[in-house]
Amino acid sequence: MKPVLIVGAGPVGLTTALGLHFYGVPFRLFEEDAGLSSDTKAGTILTRTLEAFRRYGVADRVLAKALRVDEIGDVERATNTARPSVRTELLSEETRYPFVINMPQHHLEPLLHRAIEERQPGVVHLQHRLTGFRTMSDGVVASFESPDGVREFEGSYLLACDGGRSTIRSQLGIAVEGESLDARTLLVDVKVDLDVENPRDYPYLAYFADPQEWMITVRQPHCWRFLYPLAPGLPEPTKEEFREKVLHFIGPVKNLEVLNTIIYRIHHRIAAEWRRGRVFLMGDAAHLITPMWALGLNTGILDAINLPWRLAWVARGWADQSLLDGYAREQRPVATMGSGEMAEAARKYMLGQKDAVKAMSGEAWANALTRTMLGVRLDVDQSGDWSMVRTEKAELRVGERIPDVELHGPDGRAVRLHDLIDDSFVALYFTDVRRRPSLPANTPGLKHLIISRRDAPLDSGLRERSLFDVGDRFRQRAGCETDTVMLVRPDDHIAAIVPMRADVAEDIYRRIMGPQAPVIQKGAA
Repeated sequence: MKPVLIVGAGPVGLTTALGLHFYGVPFRLFEEDAGLSSDTKAGTILTRTLEAFRRYGVADRVLAKALRVDEIGDVERATNTARPSVRTELLSEETRYPFVINMPQHHLEPLLHRAIEERQPGVVHLQHRLTGFRTMSDGVVASFESPDGVREFEGSYLLACDGGRSTIRSQLGIAVEGESLDARTLLVDVKVDLDVENPRDYPYLAYFADPQEWMITVRQPHCWRFLYPLAPGLPEPTKEEFREKVLHFIGPVKNLEVLNTIIYRIHHRIAAEWRRGRVFLMGDAAHLITPMWALGLNTGILDAINLPWRLAWVARGWADQSLLDGYAREQRPVATMGSGEMAEAARKYMLGQKDAVKAMSGEAWANALTRTMLGVRLDVDQSGDWSMVRTEKAELRVGERIPDVELHGPDGRAVRLHDLIDDSFVALYFTDVRRRPSLPANTPGLKHLIISRRDAPLDSGLRERSLFDVGDRFRQRAGCETDTVMLVRPDDHIAAIVPMRADVAEDIYRRIMGPQAPVIQKGAA
């Protein structure tokens, strides 16, 4: 297979490259600069992004350099009154990462880059500026200016991860819809010891709402970050003015050093198309969203969860090209009406407009699921039913991410459900294994597992394909009746929930793969 060409080595491009490597899809990654960005950018990584990093093999190295946070504070700044915080520990039965992490983007990118180079040395091409591309029936050819002159690379697909001013999007002539507001956000990183010298009992990620000047504090691994609004027409503060703003909040301290400052515009801009033939837009090239509530970078990582497995299934010959259409169909509404509108509502909420956002109107568990991006429901069945906001704990629905629950495998050891899903569709049969249900044979891209409250007898012939659900807890959490089949995609999202019958999972899988996909050779095991 020709390699997939990725343009842009930001977090989305790097994560997409890791995803393609995980699925065994060849790729080349191009960045126009001589090195990765050192700008002060996003600083909080949500739980759903950590799950992607786990699948792609980099979660441990990221966590080793990050600061874990199990509470997101919400405070009225004028009165210093704490409102109900987001308590991520409530998600301990939903994920192996019941927390978010603080890590500056310019610390994250080198970790991801290093992981790629370790696995495929030389596959990342720095100082390669895209100048143009052309598409063919079976691929694309992209031209780059490089230190060695003009170079051309041929690939199967072209992925535009080249930011809000995307060259690829511009050359395709794809319009951008939405707006950029006059409102701006100030960001300042300071080196100061607030944990000992002048301690405050606030969470390491805290939002201070105020109609005049809201504020966000983020404890990064090596510094503190403060964010404020900047009214239209006002000049950028000097470093000394930044320093005084911080001191006004934290009080007198012996040493305070301003490390970095930056000003963000408030954006909600979405590309009108996300796919044009063999070219896909991802991350900021597809959706430029102000990173309030960490919805910028983390929404981009959702793209890097959704697209790589689709490219892999097509490359392996398991699906036809129609499978790739689901990427834009599912992700675009999440960015447009989900993250984009939620980010703007969150900004208004910070200004004291308490009715502006519904994402904090549910039960504490549901609020935590929403704010960690574990509650995203995709429109997988083209019914128009999708959501980013959860308000209560309810039975699982089609399109939702399946929880990463702990079950017990045939050898008695605990296993995590997401580990079993990583590189396959999985049909989960909620049934009584003692009754010897007929289970289809596993085929490339689709495997079948029984979830049973009773352990599989050693003479059942089903021991190796059964998971012991102690106390029937997972079935009850899922809200499934006995003798139900749940088909789960490689990105953890539920594709179908149906009553058990012969060949039902294979028939649904075949429809998802498209009319030109090869016929599954059915059989029983």
